[in-house]
Amino acid sequence: MYNMKDKVVLITGSGRGIGFGIAQKFAEMQAKTVILDINQEIVDKAVDELKKLDLMAYGYALDVTNSDLVETVLKQINQDLGSLDVLINNAGITKDNLLMRMKESEWDAVINVNLKGTYNCTQKICRYMMKQKSGVIINIASVIGIMGNAGQANYAASKGGIIALTKSTAKELASRNIRANAIAPGFIETDMTASLSPEVVESYAKAIPLGKMGQAEDIANLCLFLASDEAKYITGQTINVDGGLIM
Repeated sequence: MYNMKDKVVLITGSGRGIGFGIAQKFAEMQAKTVILDINQEIVDKAVDELKKLDLMAYGYALDVTNSDLVETVLKQINQDLGSLDVLINNAGITKDNLLMRMKESEWDAVINVNLKGTYNCTQKICRYMMKQKSGVIINIASVIGIMGNAGQANYAASKGGIIALTKSTAKELASRNIRANAIAPGFIETDMTASLSPEVVESYAKAIPLGKMGQAEDIANLCLFLASDEAKYITGQTINVDGGLIM
């Protein structure tokens, strides 16, 4: 089994949803799991949930669009926990609209959180990882960043940008023993998809060769592998977790 004991693992946007599922998986593997989310109340609730399961968890409020705040919080985590071993850039939002109707504010908000937020956290943490001469960065992209989607030009651009950023990051940091990979989820069951009608879910499932939506655990399992020494020769890759939706 993957050895993550006492590794400091930071997950942005992990107060709930896929991010929380990833956090729980690492906590179960005895990592020092750090919950990062924009809302302190959500952070505290997530940390409490993990602690109720007798898992090790820490929480810090973080707005990933604020470069100075990212630097401050990472410095604090490093002081508190002693290292910064794994960063999982999961924070993301959607503001869907047809391109011709999309407001500039909708474009800016999605690019700022999804793409700039990933850049901010990666840029600030790589200095610590370079000093350590070790580290793993995992960026949560999306199949939409590969295939595009009507009504999601901003989201597709942000996730496609994350994939490109991942490749550049991997090339720049490989010589310092730092790996960077991206995961592109397909349709994953979350609180957001729970509100969809059975008819809509069925229509999604028909487009997936495996015939069903994925679970947060499917993303978490791949994160765990990519963060481990078992993946020590994998970098610069984008791996789809989509039930075969795009091939």
